[in-house]
Amino acid sequence: MSKIRVGIIYGGRSVEHDISILSARNIVSNINTDLFEISLIGIDKSGKWFHVDTIETAITNGMPLAVSLEAGNARFRTTESDLQFDVIFPVLHGTDGEDGAIQGLFQTLGLPYVGSNVLGSAIAMDKLVSKQLLEANSIPVARYLSYTDLELDKISYAEVTSQLGESIIVKPVNLGSSVGVTKVRTEEDFDKAIKEAFQYDHTILIEEFITGREVECAVLGNTHVIVSVAGEIKLSDKYDFYSFTAKYADPDSAEIVIPADMEASVHMEVKRLSLEAYRALHCADLSRVDLFVTGDNRVFVNEVNTIPGFTNISMYPSLLRHEGVEYQDLITRLIQLALERNEANHRITTDYDSQL
Repeated sequence: MSKIRVGIIYGGRSVEHDISILSARNIVSNINTDLFEISLIGIDKSGKWFHVDTIETAITNGMPLAVSLEAGNARFRTTESDLQFDVIFPVLHGTDGEDGAIQGLFQTLGLPYVGSNVLGSAIAMDKLVSKQLLEANSIPVARYLSYTDLELDKISYAEVTSQLGESIIVKPVNLGSSVGVTKVRTEEDFDKAIKEAFQYDHTILIEEFITGREVECAVLGNTHVIVSVAGEIKLSDKYDFYSFTAKYADPDSAEIVIPADMEASVHMEVKRLSLEAYRALHCADLSRVDLFVTGDNRVFVNEVNTIPGFTNISMYPSLLRHEGVEYQDLITRLIQLALERNEANHRITTDYDSQL
């Protein structure tokens, strides 16, 4: 049996470019090469595509790559050869990788790909739209306000805190990895946080700060879905929320506890809401659902990540390993899910005799 040709795409123009490189490196190290023939495509920070031999930060050392669509056949061309794929595994976090943009390209090219489609990716990436949709499905979320950069003069610290409380979080709407996210306690902090968040997006979200435990669930599958046990992130005393530095730059920032120590009924509620959020946001193949559990055992969904991290310390593969899905098998399952979804999509006809 011939191997399935997998294109692993990483890097990108997002501020999460470097995290993408770490995730992709782990996937390449663990993929089953008896089943899959892999080709590596790096996208540099300017958006240029390169065919590379190994995953390194110097993406531009690779061979420049052009993408074209000829007579319905997608072609990835270098000056030396054409690359052909049976399926794409995007390992692109954040802007242009997790927001539906590149998923639209793959669909136009007729290529199966791992992860949520254009709709699910765009919804989950947009923290405002996802909150609105979660609320519409009676899934509890933190209280929030949103503003565009055109409404900058309307943002009032007094008005915000009167509605959300003194302790708040300010964040860009379309970003991940806690980039541009600030916890605010004073009006001076507030003004700085607003300016910081607007550097990364035209719309910002201001949320009440929920004091409680931060837990995460891994979701895998489509028709038959696995929802993992909850894992808890226990921050060290020097951090009061899971910032970018805490996630990636400080190895002593947090202790990861799998499974989280909580009452069985609360754990069931965490898993139930994780699955409901996954379905409400039209996710596919995989997602990591981030939630808060308060001291009185109320559960709130924070956000859903459609391309979660796959680094050595990432929660998503760790949670599924606890469910008996080892890293290599997880990658295999994700590729199989992508191919199955693509086959199912082909059963939907695009032909219609309008008799015009």
